[in-house]
Amino acid sequence: MTRWRTTIAAVVFTTGLAAAQPAHAAYLGDAGWGALTVLTNVVYMPAKIVYATLGGITGGFAFGLTGGDLQTAETVWVASMGGTYVVTPNMLQGQEPIMFSGIPSSATTTAETNRAVEEQQLTGTELR
Repeated sequence: MTRWRTTIAAVVFTTGLAAAQPAHAAYLGDAGWGALTVLTNVVYMPAKIVYATLGGITGGFAFGLTGGDLQTAETVWVASMGGTYVVTPNMLQGQEPIMFSGIPSSATTTAETNRAVEEQQLTGTELR
């Protein structure tokens, strides 16, 4: 009876070894992308922070110099302060976009808004 148990255990063990797959060293590739990401962020993050800071200041000046036109200031602020601040490995691999500048949500420009306000004043109608 002991011999059958030993034989079955040997067969199970041998089958397990035959079905085993060798381990893949994917961690080396991940480590490489991680190191490249760190090196990229050493340059990218300070540049983005300087750009966003200058854009914030410029948007403040735009707000003051246009007599409080918030749309103009917001356009500058969103374009300069929006976007990606930290680059990830997926961005470097092309799976996600890197957006240095933000995209203003409003499709209308200040000139179009001013034109619509002038038309409203001339015709006495409300903006839609």
